[in-house]
Amino acid sequence: MKIIACFKLVPEEQDIVITPEHTLSFDNAGAKISQFDLNALEAAAQLATGDDEIAALTAGGSLLQNSKVRKDVLSRGPDALYMVQDARLEHALPKDTALALAAAARKMTFDLLIFGEGSGDLYAQQVGLLVGEMLQLPTLNAVSRIERQGDRIVIERSLEDEIEVIELALPAVLCVTSDINAPRIPSMKAILGAGKKPVHPWQASDIDWQPSASLAELVEIRVPPQQARQHIILDNDSPEAIAELAEHLKKALN
Repeated sequence: MKIIACFKLVPEEQDIVITPEHTLSFDNAGAKISQFDLNALEAAAQLATGDDEIAALTAGGSLLQNSKVRKDVLSRGPDALYMVQDARLEHALPKDTALALAAAARKMTFDLLIFGEGSGDLYAQQVGLLVGEMLQLPTLNAVSRIERQGDRIVIERSLEDEIEVIELALPAVLCVTSDINAPRIPSMKAILGAGKKPVHPWQASDIDWQPSASLAELVEIRVPPQQARQHIILDNDSPEAIAELAEHLKKALN
């Protein structure tokens, strides 16, 4: 079986700075694998046997230049890393990211595509589903368990009030939840071995990708100014106190 585990690189939250102008500065923010995509990489590693191949696939902008994160990805089980890098993918919305990943997947042979449930920045929960639609393959989200049965797979989906069990023929696309596993910390041997694994950088022209017509434009990100807590304490339940509480809530909501 050939498995592709897709992931996204996102900025380190702790390095994001709120400026005096109430905007966000990413100037000193490092890159990391989106937390939800760690579950996708781990799911691929647990599903694979000795004869299987795992490829990690991503699309993005300047964050992909981080060699430390590349090694982190490859230390988690994939045999090779494929990256689609383009400045137009720096802040791409789900549709353009999905178009790039679908175009890259068409150049690669695979039996199973695995995504996390969403990304650590936008968390739109759309990319995996869009890729499945673009590739015209059976696609399921909310996957909490994957089991191989011959040339087919059986998956479980954890819904609100039931667990759904579905048998799928391959190829297929799955979006796994964060409950499917606990991503392992790579061993030193895996980290050292990651540096010897192949990395395939692709440009947009290599996969015949072009961004779609923009339906939305990011104009500005503003951070609400922080306010000190009022520390208003009402220590009784008299009608007057309740009326005062209601008045404070009304002012806060307005």
